[in-house]
Amino acid sequence: MEYIKRAIEDVVLRLNKTFKCVLITGARQTGKTETIKKLFSDKKYVPIDDPFIEDLANNNPNMFMTLNQPPVVYDEVQRAPGLFRYIKIACDESKDVGLFCLSGSQPFELMEKATESLFGRVGIVEIAPLSQREIDADPFNVPFLPTMDYVLKRNATAKAPKNVWERIHRGGYPALQDPTVDWGVFFSSYVKTYLERDVRQTTAVRDLNSFRRFMVAVAARTGQIVNYSSIANEIGKDQTTVKAWISILEASGVVYLLKPFAPNVLTRAIKTPKLYFRDTGLAAYLTRWLTPETLATGAMSGAFFETFAVSEILKSYSNRGLDYRYCVSYYRGRDKKKRRKNGEEVAVESEIDLILEENGVLYPVEIKRSATVDPDQASAFAVLEKVNDKKRGSGAVICDCPHPGALRDNVLQIPVWFI
Repeated sequence: MEYIKRAIEDVVLRLNKTFKCVLITGARQTGKTETIKKLFSDKKYVPIDDPFIEDLANNNPNMFMTLNQPPVVYDEVQRAPGLFRYIKIACDESKDVGLFCLSGSQPFELMEKATESLFGRVGIVEIAPLSQREIDADPFNVPFLPTMDYVLKRNATAKAPKNVWERIHRGGYPALQDPTVDWGVFFSSYVKTYLERDVRQTTAVRDLNSFRRFMVAVAARTGQIVNYSSIANEIGKDQTTVKAWISILEASGVVYLLKPFAPNVLTRAIKTPKLYFRDTGLAAYLTRWLTPETLATGAMSGAFFETFAVSEILKSYSNRGLDYRYCVSYYRGRDKKKRRKNGEEVAVESEIDLILEENGVLYPVEIKRSATVDPDQASAFAVLEKVNDKKRGSGAVICDCPHPGALRDNVLQIPVWFI
């Protein structure tokens, strides 16, 4: 299969010219190795997941470093955590930049080891599954914001896919962009490898069959506020175990926990995170939605559409080397608001699916699976006006509509393929 250009390539090259060490993280099978080999063909490549190399790196790190001197790539470096102190020494002994390129599936200790040992010496980037922009070879690289300025810029290159549900169902792993690769076989192998090579290594997991059932239970709750008790009851484990296992999924890049927006002024805001699978294809496989058609018309279509939109928005930030964790959140309040439904006025909770923050401005986003939306679906945005130290910016409803447009002053409707 032909290499797909990654949006983050320029960021990686810039960090390589700035830091002595670059760390590339990301979930398994997101294309880290292919990208590294493409960008750093001039550096020696050392795969530490090779059993003989792993053994040398762990048992004789001095010899390993002598045989594999910089400039060098250490792939799957989490398999030899003791190397980090030697990498630090090598960085301190040289004035050069671009000495080491390290990579690994977002591991359970890799980030901690890297930040502790290589503070000030390492630039860190995340390679996510392919974004829709990358699949379409679209050069547009501006992080998503629900503003008219963004829509006008995006309009220059955005193009609608033939079937967005085929994209949602297929997922963003590079290998699956080859239409000859069987979707079910790929994910069956992916889950088996993830369980046996990543999860098995943790002290928190001993029962892989229970962890597999746990993954299915979590996938069935993508796009929902985390309910540890519900998951625990379903898989027959306690809540402490469920919390530990969700941390494993999060650390290895399988899920993302979206933090709640809960400033002091919004006293009735719910403070539990929402959970999203990072790849909708993997979530569809685990929940047994076997075709795009059944997924699009099934009971979870709304949750998958929202998961897809949130994932694409996060990629638009991470692909520019930006840490989205500090600028995205969601809001749900227990105070009821009035809303008309089927001609009647009903009381519902206030909810904003996503809040993007930039320069003290809050940009609210609602995500709806339907092709038609109405201004009332953005009525909860007004709650942000209560936040005195922030300014409410323009908002949008992301949906399956054919074209962008205005719903009311300061509220847009934006097609999901405009992200």
